[in-house]
Amino acid sequence: MTSVDTPKSLLRDYFETIVTCVVFVLFARTFVFQQSKIPTGSMIPTLLIGDYIMVNKFVYAPRMAGVPLFGGLERALFPMRDVKRGDIVVFKYPEEPEKDYIKRVIGLPGETIEVRDRQVYIDGQPLDEPYKVHRNQVRGLNIDQDDYPATRIPEGSYFCMGDNRDNSRDSRSWGFVPASYLKGRAFMIWWSYEEDRDAWQQTAISDRLRGIWSKIAHLFTKSRWDRTFQIIR
Repeated sequence: MTSVDTPKSLLRDYFETIVTCVVFVLFARTFVFQQSKIPTGSMIPTLLIGDYIMVNKFVYAPRMAGVPLFGGLERALFPMRDVKRGDIVVFKYPEEPEKDYIKRVIGLPGETIEVRDRQVYIDGQPLDEPYKVHRNQVRGLNIDQDDYPATRIPEGSYFCMGDNRDNSRDSRSWGFVPASYLKGRAFMIWWSYEEDRDAWQQTAISDRLRGIWSKIAHLFTKSRWDRTFQIIR
């Protein structure tokens, strides 16, 4: 006698599909991608307040060193690479690791960095930075960190700065970013909404509900559609 498999019920099909999707989303969110929102103007003009970005958490994943089966093959198969100057990274804020910050990598491990008269020098050579802006005509108008003495960056650490140099608390004030604090590289704006500058300070539940309603009510009038799916550089 030939046995016949009993067809799975429709309910079981739905359940298995939902579980598979949930597992995939949780895996991707934990190990591959992270969604973040830009709360302040420290990265203007590259990133604006209200930009919603995707962060690649896998790009800086450590090598599978010491695993003979893979050797160096994982770098050829997966899009992993070392941190490069100019990368815009999300990391744990060194002074409050429970908070995430986003800045641009300016100095790499082992380099000597100096900021003098608003010009960054790497190992004594001026750095070309087409992405940065200075909105204050007078130095030191908002912050007292225009200059930074020549300092060697420790191994395993990075010097990070905001593109909006006159309105950014960064490595000039709180020091280096340990490599272990890096969470990933920002690579795409998936949506952008024109928010108030102080929206990030409104943390009460009522404020958040008003924020959600505002986005629903003004979705088409305050969304910056020209920034949607824009690659971050």
